[in-house]
Amino acid sequence: MTHAIRFHKTGGPEVLVWEEVNVGKPGPGEARIRHTAVGLNFVDIYNRSGLYPAQLPSGLGSEAAGVVEEVGAGVTDLKPGDRVAYGASPLGAYSEARLIPADRLLKLPDGVDDKTAAAMMLKGLTTQYLIRQTYRVKAGDTILLHAAAGGVGTILSQWAKHLGATVIGTVSNDEKAKLAKAHGCDHVIIYTREDFVKRVDEITGGKKVPVVYDSVGKDTFLKSLDCLAPLGVAALFGQSSGAVEPLNLGLLAQKGSLYVTRPTLFTYAAKRENLVAMANELFDVVKSGAVKIEVHQTYPLKDAAKAHADLAARKTTGSTVLLV
Repeated sequence: MTHAIRFHKTGGPEVLVWEEVNVGKPGPGEARIRHTAVGLNFVDIYNRSGLYPAQLPSGLGSEAAGVVEEVGAGVTDLKPGDRVAYGASPLGAYSEARLIPADRLLKLPDGVDDKTAAAMMLKGLTTQYLIRQTYRVKAGDTILLHAAAGGVGTILSQWAKHLGATVIGTVSNDEKAKLAKAHGCDHVIIYTREDFVKRVDEITGGKKVPVVYDSVGKDTFLKSLDCLAPLGVAALFGQSSGAVEPLNLGLLAQKGSLYVTRPTLFTYAAKRENLVAMANELFDVVKSGAVKIEVHQTYPLKDAAKAHADLAARKTTGSTVLLV
């Protein structure tokens, strides 16, 4: 028997339990993997709380790294012993071992260790679609990024800087401002004491920005629209402060024929060939050193509830990994 974090009802961190599970053998198209490191993400809180409904009882987590133990019928591109990682899978990463659709697994290149991989797959693949597909950031762009000291934020700001963009980041305090500066932000706004709309206007000389990457939601979204230049894109990819109120679409016309999108990794990475291409681009920028992945906190997997409480309380910075 192996162990996993599971939840039988939705709620706070206290609903997470460490229990024995029977993993079994992989079926057709599946692989069994033994985890070494598991990524912690804000979406895990959405799943646990019921904001994103899951069929109960449920496992948790969709990002991890480990080693293939066994493959099922029809799996030809993986073998036992392969180092793999994933960032877009069915729930169940918070486990010592699991079965997983083999087409969600990506072989890890030399030079990317397991802890780094667990910290970067979901957040790095999210960054890839946001700045290479949702809005293709190019040299000379000035972009606005909320939660710039978070897991996605520290990756996105580095990658955007590598592409030649000027990055304006918002954070909640001085400590996070230093972190954002160290990871590629050219301008950092501490939104708890500065009006970020006014500051963006000042920084851009009134031109505003072509894209806002907003994972905060309720507290920032309408103001994010005020930071956009005409025809600008508001990419709402999370809602850490709560869900955005229903939007009067007339506002988009009034504010300059704006675009709003609510993208998810699962849509962009639904096809195997797209997932592989996205991952290869991510691996390239990490191996080149253009994007550095830093794990700022680790917790034992069985202490996932403590990690969730700290993440929700904004006590964490950058990436957090649960060690198996």
